[in-house]
Amino acid sequence: MSITVKLAWKSLLNRKTTAILTIITVAISVVLLMGVERIRTQAKSSFANTISGTDLIVGGRSGQVNLLLYSVFRIGNATNNIDWKSYQEFSQHRTVKWAIPISLGDSHKGFRVIGTNHSYFEHYRYGQKRPLALAQGREFEGLFETVLGADVAKALGYQIGSEIIIAHGISDVGFSRHDNLPFKVVGILAPTGTPVDKSVHVSLEAIEAIHVGWESGANLGNNPSKQQLENTQFQPKQITAMLIGLKSKIQTFALQREINTYRQEPLSAILPGVALHELWGMMAVAEQALLIVSVFVVAAGLMGMLSSLLTSLQERRREMAILRAMGARPKHIFILLVSEASTLTAIGIAVGIIGVYTLLAIAAPIISANYGININLTAITSHEWTLLLLVQLAGIVIGIFPAIRAYRQSLSDGMTIRI
Repeated sequence: MSITVKLAWKSLLNRKTTAILTIITVAISVVLLMGVERIRTQAKSSFANTISGTDLIVGGRSGQVNLLLYSVFRIGNATNNIDWKSYQEFSQHRTVKWAIPISLGDSHKGFRVIGTNHSYFEHYRYGQKRPLALAQGREFEGLFETVLGADVAKALGYQIGSEIIIAHGISDVGFSRHDNLPFKVVGILAPTGTPVDKSVHVSLEAIEAIHVGWESGANLGNNPSKQQLENTQFQPKQITAMLIGLKSKIQTFALQREINTYRQEPLSAILPGVALHELWGMMAVAEQALLIVSVFVVAAGLMGMLSSLLTSLQERRREMAILRAMGARPKHIFILLVSEASTLTAIGIAVGIIGVYTLLAIAAPIISANYGININLTAITSHEWTLLLLVQLAGIVIGIFPAIRAYRQSLSDGMTIRI
């Protein structure tokens, strides 16, 4: 058996160009298969870790996916707001440890503006319960101060001390801007890989202040000056949603039921984990499509290897005949060709593994910066080993076809072939 393996290796070295091309084809297939699988699983993990440590998300009566989208991912708009008195009642509930109010509705050059308070910076968690951290500056204190997400500052080139103009609504157009009330950048958050990076954070009082003189989204022209507003005490009338952390997880369902049956106004309380799972399930088709495409690429690579082996077999019929004449049995010829296919596949897999880790190391910071997906260069998982083993087995099966053909060739047929 060892002689057959050595012979297979020598045969591959004798056909370097064909062997290298076959290895590259298999390697590219493995890179795509493992790359798609790694990005798929890491995207799912990053998606699930967008918000962490929050027990309930509360908003106006709505479906849980819609509530999750606008409160966590800043996508879409709320069907209704929450009265400030309702927020105060539940934030002071005996089972509630902390509550984060969130007010949406304004924007700045395509980025959503989030009205909140200091509880946001203190209690908001993402990933494995990681807290928000300031890369520069401090939290807002004054009425017209803002803290930017990392992507906002990077994309628009803002620094500490820069001034920004907030626009009313999602569309940042001239007539909707609060031009007379610029906000000063006092802090920039460290990157999180979540929608926080694409948010502009201001106080709830600031949200109330900039809308003085606006009615139903229209500027009525009665706009107080910045100095007048800074000397006025503001209290929010409504918020869009609130994030709640409880003293004990056991109380989650009881409080959820109490909020959902709240008599003062129609509210919805959802469990972030359940809503995230439902939302990811809606994207399962795209997830499976990526995996299917990568499997077809692997199949195409293996078919290319089969074509190469069959083509070279026609040119090697005399070689096979000489081996037979020197005492090699048909089973030796069979094992020789299967060993060649197996060796090519194994080397292709090894090269592919090196390639995928190299590419991910290069692409990870780019993917994180542009898409918020954190790619960790972890060891190969058991599932990935299973996929690689299936590729190796497929390579062995592919080698059986030319091996059977060589097995059936007669000695006289091989010796009389013209080259």
